[in-house]
Amino acid sequence: MAALSQTARDPATVLGKMPKLQGFEFWRNTLRAAHYVVAPMVDQSELAWRLLSRRHGAQLCYTPMLHAQVFVRDANYRKENLYCDVCPEDRPLIVQFCANDPEVFVQAALLAQDYCDAIDLNLGCPQMIAKRGHYGAFLQEEWALLQKMILLAHEKLSVPITCKIRVFPEIGKTVKYAQLLEKAGCQLLTVHGRTKEQKGPLAGVASWEHIKAVRKAVSIPVFANGNIQYLSDVEECMQKTGVHGVMSAEGNLHNPALFEGRNPVVWEMTEEYLEIVHQYPCPLSYVRAHLFKLWHHTLQVYQQLREELAKAKTLEGIADVNRDLKLRCQEEIANQKEGEKPKGGLPFFHWICQPYVRPGPKEMCKENGTSGCEGGMRGKRALEDEDDGNCDTLSKNKQKKKLRNPNKRFDPSLKPKYAKCDHCGNPKGNKCVFNLCRGCCKKRAFKEIADCPGHGLLFKTKYEKSLLWKSGQPAMQEIERTQKGDVEETAGLKGGIDTVL
Repeated sequence: MAALSQTARDPATVLGKMPKLQGFEFWRNTLRAAHYVVAPMVDQSELAWRLLSRRHGAQLCYTPMLHAQVFVRDANYRKENLYCDVCPEDRPLIVQFCANDPEVFVQAALLAQDYCDAIDLNLGCPQMIAKRGHYGAFLQEEWALLQKMILLAHEKLSVPITCKIRVFPEIGKTVKYAQLLEKAGCQLLTVHGRTKEQKGPLAGVASWEHIKAVRKAVSIPVFANGNIQYLSDVEECMQKTGVHGVMSAEGNLHNPALFEGRNPVVWEMTEEYLEIVHQYPCPLSYVRAHLFKLWHHTLQVYQQLREELAKAKTLEGIADVNRDLKLRCQEEIANQKEGEKPKGGLPFFHWICQPYVRPGPKEMCKENGTSGCEGGMRGKRALEDEDDGNCDTLSKNKQKKKLRNPNKRFDPSLKPKYAKCDHCGNPKGNKCVFNLCRGCCKKRAFKEIADCPGHGLLFKTKYEKSLLWKSGQPAMQEIERTQKGDVEETAGLKGGIDTVL
């Protein structure tokens, strides 16, 4: 009976179609048992890059993360990110959304389901924008909400629902989290073996132990994400964790031929990518971002090319920079001495596609000339370096501000201290009668029909004027008529005088 009711709820069955595949059937038949997966990357896993990756071994790709609410309300956003080009080569494909509202998520998914093979809910983004928007990894504690979102999507969509998550520090909690998502209707789970705090220079090594534990605890396909730089890493990850596929993000960006087990020269991959972009255009900013990754090691040697790439305004201009890069590298190869080894501790020479290992906090301190990170890591420079206002130690942005205003100081201790609003913690108005910031003051003044001259809010005054105007309207009309008559009389008198004169 339970199985019958589940089938009855399946939208595909109601429409007279075959019911959608689930779990391992979905992975084997729809996703063609994909092992090599390109991750969803904002502004980086666009169609052109997906096609390049597929040509070089990728078996499954995700779209960039799309914002569900924007996707629902903005037809141009849908067209630019999914509807623009129907490309048979770009399958199987999973569309990823970030969302925090079940209804909005399902509305967006319904608009996308005819253009893909599954819908993925992003529960892994650790960036500050995700924290502000309350989505991604910042939903991982809200299990009731996630259960509702996935259950609703599983019931309403004609394609499967999948999830991409980050782990908790505790393996046990991570396993329970994964089991909850599976029970709600998730048909495939991608596990990034880092916590939401592990990002940027603090990324560290992804925990394959967490991924292995999840794989053993659920009965749906599992993909692993993290620590993938070479094809040998893919094979090792699958062997150690037992996952069904491995997803790559950074590794793929630095070497789109990673899943082929090749390390081609950077200009070869660039030429091929630019050819695809001519056929399937994307914003120039995406192209630049890809080449900054692809050429990362070469741009450390030929730094002038970095400026030229940044200034290029067209694809032809970028192609010219690539030709210049190719000529310089070929000249360097021709002048190479026998037995010469790569510099900078690289496994290959800089013109060969290879991973970039992001330095940790200690390495970053050394790179930026600081002897230690006492008092906490503060990005690229120590606080005391900024206090003296020395332009050599300021960021480029602060140097520009210094040029506009030579007297500007960046010492936090010199900044004025503002009293905080009693409600929200924002700076309050110095002359506010309620001791609040303008936003909170406006709400309170409106609610109480009060004035706050300090913020220029005159709700009480305007209200009283409106009452006076309403109560005195007949009298006002009489005054207006009297004034009008006086004006006409004066005009007639003036006309008579003019005639006499």
